[in-house]
Amino acid sequence: MGIGDDAMRATRLGIGALALVAACTTTPAKKDQAATQPTLPGSAPATQAALPPKQVDPPKIALVLGGGGARGFAHVGVLRVLVQEKVPIDLIVGTSVGSLIGALYAANPDVFELEWKAFEIDKDDLFDYSFFSAKAGLVKGEAIKEFVRKNVRWPLIEQFPVRYIAVATDLNNGERVEFKSGPIVDAVRASVAIPGVFSPTRVGDRLLVDGGVVANIAVDTAKANGADIVIASNISQKVVDYQVDDMLSTILQSITIMMSEAAESQLQHADVVVTPDIGDVGTLDFSQKKRCMQAGIEAAKAQVANVKQAIARYYVERGGVPPAP
Repeated sequence: MGIGDDAMRATRLGIGALALVAACTTTPAKKDQAATQPTLPGSAPATQAALPPKQVDPPKIALVLGGGGARGFAHVGVLRVLVQEKVPIDLIVGTSVGSLIGALYAANPDVFELEWKAFEIDKDDLFDYSFFSAKAGLVKGEAIKEFVRKNVRWPLIEQFPVRYIAVATDLNNGERVEFKSGPIVDAVRASVAIPGVFSPTRVGDRLLVDGGVVANIAVDTAKANGADIVIASNISQKVVDYQVDDMLSTILQSITIMMSEAAESQLQHADVVVTPDIGDVGTLDFSQKKRCMQAGIEAAKAQVANVKQAIARYYVERGGVPPAP
């Protein structure tokens, strides 16, 4: 073999060696770079595990029961549906007849017992007229006090298993008075004292009348006392009465209209409003108890989805997970 052949062979070996070196020093693929690239301080990692949901305390749910005389039997139907749907009620705020129905349930949270007692209520159990001795009201108010003594399980509000507030009005200065403790007899008697119908009642140094004068459906009282979700049972809407033909019916219808208008501002702050269709039931018409209860049931059923949405929204807004239905 000649010198030329040796030179050519050496050249080929050199090229092969260079190719091998180049192959060994080739830059790794980009995905390998990404896999080995360190995370800079303060920067988010390429992948991050989802944070577990926060543990959120259950919402405190208040039921606010408005005034409206005999239409208050609708509150019983509303309570039945909420209990059936397992909506926990932590606080009941009642005005006028709402304070009476609320006291019956808060003292003994048994909706079947409540219905039984409600069906037994007659107008004479609550209205003891005294036309000749009346000075500031046609009804003395002793009958309703006796009814409360006999039918509300516990005599003191602080003994109730469900938190309870009755709303009344100071007749001398117009202040709202909230009964959160003390004798339930005094609380209900004050809260139902419709001006011009019931005689005002004195509790301590205050002369008190119906809470509807200042807050016929006291949503703000529920909020101020820790409620996260407020359900309002409103029985003072679209009230129509074509049987206004004496002094008593004139007083009652006039007050009903005023309270209905005043309730609008309160209802705007409720999370859910239940409005039974009973506007044509008179304040003293105790003959339609069954119809009122059924209207309350139907109105409450129509709002169940909204109640559950309000509960779910409470959990989501706080970073938690709503309970399973």
